[in-house]
Amino acid sequence: MYGRFGKIKTHPGKRDEMVEILLRAADGLSEFEGCYLYVVNKDKTDPDTIWVMEAWRSQDDHRASLALAETQAMIANARPLIADLSGGMEFNPVGGKGLTDMTD
Repeated sequence: MYGRFGKIKTHPGKRDEMVEILLRAADGLSEFEGCYLYVVNKDKTDPDTIWVMEAWRSQDDHRASLALAETQAMIANARPLIADLSGGMEFNPVGGKGLTDMTD
């Protein structure tokens, strides 16, 4: 299994617009077999930061999702809103509530 915490810092005042784009992406992933978890979160202390928690069957599934035409269109719409993408991390989920029915 493959996981990510993505940190997105938007330009001032653009966080809610970015959240809407990311939530549309989450809706699009509902039928994507390799995506187990895609949760969009607003940072409580920084009004311009978003965290996205992701769990995937594999890193290849994550890459495949990024290659979808719908995903590429959303990325193009989101790019002007982004100030910084540094600070995220990758990990290997091993289980827990919400992941108990998934296998790696």
